Amino acid sequence: MTVKAFTKSNNTELDYYQQRCELACAFRWAARHDFHESVANHFSLAVSDDGSEFLINPNGKHFTRVTASNLLLLDANDPDTMKRPDAPDPSAWGLHGSLHRNVPHARCILHVHSTYATVLASLEDSLMQPIDQNTARFYNRVVVDEGFGGMAFQEEGERICKLLEHKRIMMMGNHGLMITAPSVAQAYDEMYYFERAAKNYIKALMTRKPMRILSDEIAEKTAQQWENYKNGPENHFSELMAILDETEADFRN
Repeated sequence: MTVKAFTKSNNTELDYYQQRCELACAFRWAARHDFHESVANHFSLAVSDDGSEFLINPNGKHFTRVTASNLLLLDANDPDTMKRPDAPDPSAWGLHGSLHRNVPHARCILHVHSTYATVLASLEDSLMQPIDQNTARFYNRVVVDEGFGGMAFQEEGERICKLLEHKRIMMMGNHGLMITAPSVAQAYDEMYYFERAAKNYIKALMTRKPMRILSDEIAEKTAQQWENYKNGPENHFSELMAILDETEADFRN
């Protein structure tokens, strides 16, 4: 496969191809894990040093059909992006373009309407209580957007950027989940575990029985242990790529 080498980054062409493969893998596994929704939702990955140029899924492409080569390469500072013949979905440009333009630490951005995260986003209190090891991972590490203003076009995307100064994970009230992270591996691992945690939490609420909520001290300790657990996301994602190499190797095309 021939891909355009990225000119503003210090990455080699091989590194750039690997970035495309990793993002394509994330789409395939999001579909396998039932995090997808029709041909909506978008994942993006910054490939320039300043974060302004990024890969994203093409408009109208189902997650199961995303490959390394059909990912779009966009420039967040290009005002003519939506005039391209292969222009991205307007909501993808509005949200991801704004984030890659204004939030340089958001290298990989995964946005989904996965079932349990979206249920949680629909509650008056959209923060999970730390009731187990998974929910504790996100203790005091999630910002809740309580100002939903409609679909994520340009104005909404710019508004959301202002909420991500200090935290990387957003519970998008009345909308869904957004993970930002330094790498695809870390972002996917956090998305996977957030949905698992939200599922545990929603099912616990459904019992209508009192919950055994962890103390602030233990919840914070557990969250830090997650952060310091060496190579967890990398090992997880490496296995996901290995499974695809055995079963859906066309994701690398």
